[in-house]
Amino acid sequence: MISIKIQQLTKRFGAVTALHKLDLTIEPGELFFLLGPSGCGKTTLLRSMAGFYIPEEGKILFGDEDVTRLAPHKRNTGMMFQSYALWPHMTVAGNVAFGLEERRVPKDEIKRRVGEALESVRMNQYADRKPNQLSGGQQQRVALARALVIRPRCLLLDEPLSNLDAKLRLEMRTEIRRVCKEFKLTTVYVTHDQKEALSVSDRMAILEHGHILQVGTPREVYRRPTRKTVANFIGETDFITGKVAGMHGDSVTVETAIGRFDGVLGDPGQRPKVGDDVTLSVRPECWELSRERLSERNSVQGTIGGFVYLGEVAQYDFVVRDRTLKVFERNPRFVDGASRGELFATAAPEDVVVLVS
Repeated sequence: MISIKIQQLTKRFGAVTALHKLDLTIEPGELFFLLGPSGCGKTTLLRSMAGFYIPEEGKILFGDEDVTRLAPHKRNTGMMFQSYALWPHMTVAGNVAFGLEERRVPKDEIKRRVGEALESVRMNQYADRKPNQLSGGQQQRVALARALVIRPRCLLLDEPLSNLDAKLRLEMRTEIRRVCKEFKLTTVYVTHDQKEALSVSDRMAILEHGHILQVGTPREVYRRPTRKTVANFIGETDFITGKVAGMHGDSVTVETAIGRFDGVLGDPGQRPKVGDDVTLSVRPECWELSRERLSERNSVQGTIGGFVYLGEVAQYDFVVRDRTLKVFERNPRFVDGASRGELFATAAPEDVVVLVS
């Protein structure tokens, strides 16, 4: 297992700066996700790690080794692409063996290691088939075995599940995590799929316009976004603007057009002053609906303007004065006739995140 360290990394394409002096440390054996909208720089960062792009400034370290300008084939990284990139004329075993043959590994060892790699992804019974005889999920398993068989120092995955249907994506998420942990591989995974990142990663970085906005565990990033862009990108949320009415450590009281709220700072390093403009982020599932007001603060009165019933959960448009909040209710009670009339939606202070930027 190795760590990966990115130090002040800058990459330009002509007049466009794709990465701006990035600093990032990925721990040994960590399954780390790079997440963000199209054009944010996540694939550029991954390809810089692989050696396909050479940065203008900064360093990339694998452990203590500076690999910034090392050729891709000398970095000993395994890579999976968005396309499976399998040779159509070769068998499954031939595709997996290709990297070992290029490295002039003895034939007996190639046979043994190919067998082990295919066994690890549960594809050993398909060794003699051609790629066009496999399903998309099976082809992706072969691509994973090919990346693993060379015993890479780290594994780099570029949106590997984007071409699969929803059911296969769920299956392969679990499989990729199992294999990476079993092989104790430091893994960097690029995706724009939030659910994929939240369900599989150990930690993640959210990127925008070549800058890293936040790094943390899935729970940290979802529960405590440090800025509005992150809260808006990861999951759904209600944004409520207001002014700071009081500060008590990391607890903040905010006056808004729909009521007074107590919340917690998303980024304790950015401390607003009384009177400053801030934005509250409240996840839809954090609201609790009731007929009676549960609290003087963090509670708003309104009506259900519409809903989508999904069995275990209902998604409401909760109309408060001149705006609509998104409210999710598990084991729904306020649907059909029960949704008529005035209701109260209340959020706990720890679920109200105060964002300065």
